[in-house]
Amino acid sequence: MEPEPEPQKLSPMEKGSMELKMPSDKASSSRLPVLGLGRKRRLDKENALEPEKKRIRGTGTTIPMSCLKVPTVATMPRTKKQVTDVKSRKPISTIPAPKPAVSSTTARKGAGKRPAWDVKGQLCDLREEFSACQVQAEVLTRENLELRSRLGPAEQQARTLEAENKSLIRELTEAQAQTKEDQLELVKLGARVQELEEFLHTQESLIQSMQEKQLQLQEDRKDLTTRLEIQEKQLQESVAALAKSQAEITAQAALLAERTENLHCLEMERRHLLNQLQELKGNIRVFCRVRPVLPGEPAPPPGLIFFPPGPHGDSQPSTQLSLTRPSDDRCSIIGKLPSPPIRYDFSFDQVFLPDSRQNEVFEEVSLLVQSALDGYPVCIFAYGQTGSGKTFTMEGGPGGDPQLEGLIPRAVRHLFSVAKKLEAHGWSYTFVASYVEIYNETIRDLLVRAGGAQKCQGGECEIRLAGPGSKDLIVTNAQYVPVSCEEEVKSLLHLARQNRAVARTTQNEQSSRSHSVFQLQISGKHMGQNLHCTAPLNLVDLAGSERLDPGLSTGPADRERLKETQAINSSLSTLGLVIMALSNKESHVPYRNSKLTYLLQNSLRGNAKMLMFVNISPLEENFSESLNSLRFASKVNQCVIGTARANKK
Repeated sequence: MEPEPEPQKLSPMEKGSMELKMPSDKASSSRLPVLGLGRKRRLDKENALEPEKKRIRGTGTTIPMSCLKVPTVATMPRTKKQVTDVKSRKPISTIPAPKPAVSSTTARKGAGKRPAWDVKGQLCDLREEFSACQVQAEVLTRENLELRSRLGPAEQQARTLEAENKSLIRELTEAQAQTKEDQLELVKLGARVQELEEFLHTQESLIQSMQEKQLQLQEDRKDLTTRLEIQEKQLQESVAALAKSQAEITAQAALLAERTENLHCLEMERRHLLNQLQELKGNIRVFCRVRPVLPGEPAPPPGLIFFPPGPHGDSQPSTQLSLTRPSDDRCSIIGKLPSPPIRYDFSFDQVFLPDSRQNEVFEEVSLLVQSALDGYPVCIFAYGQTGSGKTFTMEGGPGGDPQLEGLIPRAVRHLFSVAKKLEAHGWSYTFVASYVEIYNETIRDLLVRAGGAQKCQGGECEIRLAGPGSKDLIVTNAQYVPVSCEEEVKSLLHLARQNRAVARTTQNEQSSRSHSVFQLQISGKHMGQNLHCTAPLNLVDLAGSERLDPGLSTGPADRERLKETQAINSSLSTLGLVIMALSNKESHVPYRNSKLTYLLQNSLRGNAKMLMFVNISPLEENFSESLNSLRFASKVNQCVIGTARANKK
């Protein structure tokens, strides 16, 4: 199907010719000039001098009718363009304009002009010209009417084309807007395409790297396959070796069980021999320790304290001590001569000289301390006058110097160390610590934190049985702290040292005015042999003994010191009576006469092991107190309370 021809647009000259309106006959006839000679001459001059004028409609310019040449319908040239009707879309052919007729006057003018004197001829010419103009006016009038009849459809066609033009302009505007949107979308799509191209490039790089990794993994896989084959061969060899090793392990397990049983037997034999050794040394042993002279103290006279050598000379520790009373100016009754020096000889299990170190002292009691792990109740206490070094022996010196540590921290360290070694033999141990003091027959808990309630004041702490059917004693309202390492025990000792009652006396600037009892309850079990053992380790720092001085009753503080001294001496006397009663196998032992002996009764009986340190001062002014302490220790050393028995189940 052929496309419809587009409507042709009219040029401005064609529109002007279509809009040209010719005057009517009356108008043209009314506007004709008056014929005359003068007028004719003037017209001839004007025609000769000026060009022809045309009057264009709408501009106000006058055009002579003789010069106006309107083409007729017959003479109008045919145009090759066609105007397309918008509605019918059918081409409309334009009518060619008629050609202008040639007048006789014009033809005559072309032949020649009349002379001026030929007025009649000129008038005839003008008439002929007028007749021709009338004919021409009629023709133009008809053409004008015909053009007017055609002007309506042309205007309608123009309006149709204008509406179509507006529609096309609107469509063009919409198309341009859509084009802009499409351009924006195209820009976005271009950016998206660029982004996708970059992503594609990244993915291609990633794919390339993955391919390289795949190649590398394939090579690794080949290597691993080779190694796997080698490992499988080695595994087969290892399985064979493992089967052989399992057979050897079975044999070794049987041998280990046998050796474990032998080791257990040896361990029990070791404990038995250790107990026999302790029994040979005596279940009640007494060590004497002489403290050195401190800076600022007067030097003792020579021979005040003498240490006789042992049977094997100086290579063997000393076991004897001699105390010599110096002579004075008093005369004897016989002969009135000065009284001679008096020598007092004492023999103990061991005597420690003033230069003895703390580790040497503990080395002699380490086996006794270890007996507590075997289930034997052990009690070690320090006895002596105030200022003789009891607290230094039991707790150590100030400042935390490891070389000055006393028996309590060293014993705890030794127990933890031995318990750790016995774990390899199937034993496991638990430790529970408590620390109390007995001040004026009142029990106080030394493990109460600063600012806490002092529950053990005013008789609130009492000694009771641990439970129905149990023979173990506990202190009510006192703290029993489980410990698992040496540092925990050291913190407890530091707290107890701060809470303990001390006071200034005539013999010591800081005298302990109470008996302190550190108790470590030990529980051990052997799951393989189904054995259980429990035993307490009591480390006691007794208050300093001293004679009563009647001059101390002058003030409240002195009366308080007097009361403390009476309570201390009373409890120490009760301790001596209990030990004597146990040695004499008496039916009644006065444990309840003192809180100290009542609390320690399970560690003082015949099934326990006991060690007493008697501490003496080397000063001459303390001679009487030192002599009393040595006499008391000598009596204790002569006691035999029976054979110790382990608490085993």
